Amino acid sequence: MTAPPGQLDPITPPPPPARRGHGRVVVRYLAALLFTAAAAFTAIPDLVGVDHRGPFARAIAFRPWVLLFGLIVVVVLLVLVVAWRRARATLLPFAVGALVVLLAGGATIMPRVIADPLPTAGEPLSVLAFNTFEGNADPAELAALITAQRPDLVSISEAGERFAGELMPLIEPLGYRWAVSSKASADIDGVVALVSERLGEVRFDIGTDSASFPYLQVTGGGLGELTFVAYHAAAPTYFRFPRWRDDMALLAKWCAGGSPAIIAGDLNATLDHSLLRKGMTGCTDAAEQRGQGLLSTWSPTESTELFGPQIDHVLSTAGIDAESFSVHEIAGSDHRAILTTVRVP
Repeated sequence: MTAPPGQLDPITPPPPPARRGHGRVVVRYLAALLFTAAAAFTAIPDLVGVDHRGPFARAIAFRPWVLLFGLIVVVVLLVLVVAWRRARATLLPFAVGALVVLLAGGATIMPRVIADPLPTAGEPLSVLAFNTFEGNADPAELAALITAQRPDLVSISEAGERFAGELMPLIEPLGYRWAVSSKASADIDGVVALVSERLGEVRFDIGTDSASFPYLQVTGGGLGELTFVAYHAAAPTYFRFPRWRDDMALLAKWCAGGSPAIIAGDLNATLDHSLLRKGMTGCTDAAEQRGQGLLSTWSPTESTELFGPQIDHVLSTAGIDAESFSVHEIAGSDHRAILTTVRVP
């Protein structure tokens, strides 16, 4: 039987399917975004512009080991993505974010483990740099290293007249000319520069322009147009950030000065620090040139020596290239001495 017109039951369209899980997807991607941001601030703070602030300036000094931990995280996440199908959609954004950060960080440190071609021209000049740790290093061991290696130029940080007074009699037969930047009683305030007698009469000038510690600038004699700088920068601690930034910027005085120069000492920064890279524009790093840019030069304890950052450097302007780089243990210091031979045109 057909119902009269107007008496048919209206046909109600079915409700649209609920957007099930949409909120979960948004939360998942927001969480992955926050995870990636946290990883970026930890592993590549220089690339996001915060490596010269607060704890990031110190954390970035250990970037190689942060990236190693990040690699483990990426591998674990990718294994779970492949093996755990039910969690694949959840974990994949986290894995992709971690991988992006890992690749960006890896690209910054890769050049430091690949050696440049060895220089084939120029006169060899050997440079030694060492921080005595407030004068606590053994002068006899440092003297033995200098006697064995006969470096042409030596930069000794945290060494004043007291430490120099103990060291110089031990190497007096070698004929080094020397100067100390500070007459303060505390060794931590001083820098000592030694110059081989083969370089003749040189001039020592004490520099105090914006540096945390007076530096020594050596010119003349057999150096010719070359300037040697024995340098010690402030550490990036909470109360010394402004001084540390000034010390990094001051490097441009020589690296971008237009004249050949070598700067050696404890710079309290690694090549991961954007302020060091900016200040040394125009210079190259001896360790990086020789593929030793991840070699530790500082560690608070012997047990953590392998994981320490490379904060001691020998920088040189264009055309002065390193042909060797090595580190040497000296008792009493938390730093390792660095020794490099460069070729000077």
